Amino acid sequence: MLGTQKRWQEDLFVAGPLSSLIPDDHILKQVDKVLDLSWLRKEVADLYCSNNGRPSIDPESALRLMLAGFFEGIVFDRKLMRQAQVNLAIRWFAGYRLDETLPDHSSLTKIRQRWGEERFKKIFLKTVQSCINAGLVNGETVHVDATLIRADVSWESLTTEHAETVIKENTAEDDKPKGRGRPSKKQPKPKKRSTTDPDATMTTSSHTHRMEPFYKQHGAVDDICGVVVDVEVTTGEVSEGGQLPDQIKRIEENIGREIETISCDAGYAHGKNFEHLEQKNIEAIIPTQKENSKPKRLPIRLFKYDAKNKIVKCPGGKILTCSSHNEDGSIYRARNKDCKYCSLRKRCISESAKTRTIKIIPGYESLLRARRRHKEPDKKFRQTYSRHRYQVEGMHGEAKTQHGLRRAVRRGLSNVAIQAYLTAAVINLKRLATYAGGLSDVFLGYLANIFAVLTSQIVMRIFLTNRTRKLNWKMTG
Repeated sequence: MLGTQKRWQEDLFVAGPLSSLIPDDHILKQVDKVLDLSWLRKEVADLYCSNNGRPSIDPESALRLMLAGFFEGIVFDRKLMRQAQVNLAIRWFAGYRLDETLPDHSSLTKIRQRWGEERFKKIFLKTVQSCINAGLVNGETVHVDATLIRADVSWESLTTEHAETVIKENTAEDDKPKGRGRPSKKQPKPKKRSTTDPDATMTTSSHTHRMEPFYKQHGAVDDICGVVVDVEVTTGEVSEGGQLPDQIKRIEENIGREIETISCDAGYAHGKNFEHLEQKNIEAIIPTQKENSKPKRLPIRLFKYDAKNKIVKCPGGKILTCSSHNEDGSIYRARNKDCKYCSLRKRCISESAKTRTIKIIPGYESLLRARRRHKEPDKKFRQTYSRHRYQVEGMHGEAKTQHGLRRAVRRGLSNVAIQAYLTAAVINLKRLATYAGGLSDVFLGYLANIFAVLTSQIVMRIFLTNRTRKLNWKMTG
């Protein structure tokens, strides 16, 4: 029978609570069971006047609105509040009745400015602690990686800093005493920078892509359930490899224990990092960068470095001594007479050069040990690095495709950091809602699988035993 639906008039009353209209498997309803913001009001109380002024928006409701937007992939406040007008789940999650007026979108902007970056960082750290309490983090193995966030600027806002460079050079020339010094032969290459967002810097993820204004998020994920245990936002031109020691310190502070194993990609394969990890007794799952298979000159790996005596021995058996030293490494130089009559001269140095120079970077010996291990990786190295790909890189992909982190919503380093903290908090709450509520079922299923395997093995063993007895009886009979 073909049914019909009458166009009814608006109801004056709705029978039943608002939560009954929201499916039980809705993400906001699942997160509401594990989200605890009872501490938030006391945390931000010092930012508001206690006895004067108009009552503000409830802090918990404001934060719930922001989180709900990120759960739905809505990162713009205006769009979020329009969606909250018709979305029962967002309205219920934030604690607003059907007839209650929602706050203006500009109020959320003011709240972010009032609270500041550090309080949103604390919100993220609270989700980390909740995951630790639920048993979703053990901190033994951590995966670290960085990703780029496109700045919210247009190409028309990019200008070349040529004028600033000229002014600095002229000022420096005026300050020099007459008749002293000489101008530098290398002129600084002009850099492009946005006038609307000066914190964003030009960089690229590959040499095949053009330079764009980016920020960079440095993230760390625990190996068990993919919980984000650390997030830090810097400008795009900051090298992720140089951030690893500070990042390890933050991770250990966040999880309250020392890391045993850490995995990174080849961008972190620096001698300093390997040396730092050896000093902290942390196992490094970091593939070293590939060497040139057809080098024009003899590669540095053929030169033997003696750290005890501070010398380098070349393939021809000659000694290179240290000629200079700075924070980037030590320069070892051969003598002119040794290179002049060397049989390997044409393969070692260019025609215009007189001697061979070798730069020994800090942690060079640790780097050599890491290269030997990566040349023949063991089973644990391969398994851990395969998990690195879908754990931390998957987290970055999830943040970009589902929660709007592909592009910065607002300008300035602090605003982008707030966006990153909220995104990481949402990802952790998803993990908490998924695993914490179902850990008992997962554990029971795991026990059931073990019981099934053991039972099948026992049955098979009994069968084989009986089979053997029958064969023996036939042979003896």
